Amino acid sequence: MHIGTLTVILYLHDTSSLKDKRQIIKSLVETTRQKFNIAIAEVDDLDLWGKATIGIVSVSNEKAHANRVLDKVLEAFESNPRFEVGETALEMI
Repeated sequence: MHIGTLTVILYLHDTSSLKDKRQIIKSLVETTRQKFNIAIAEVDDLDLWGKATIGIVSVSNEKAHANRVLDKVLEAFESNPRFEVGETALEMI
């Protein structure tokens, strides 16, 4: 069993409140979970309206597959105009 973890810091555009942030993050989490079949959650910066730290986990019987899935998730985040991707950290266990 191989576990891949990805931590992504997002800088949100056009948010002026925590309510705006939570709407964007909730939509992002649900669509990403369904599209890529991964575990995902906001893990830090919960009270900052312009920044979110997202944790993503992929479990697979092949290390390369878990890595590909997380790469695709990151590509999807980078193509989303609602936020900018900041620092990322990828780890394979």
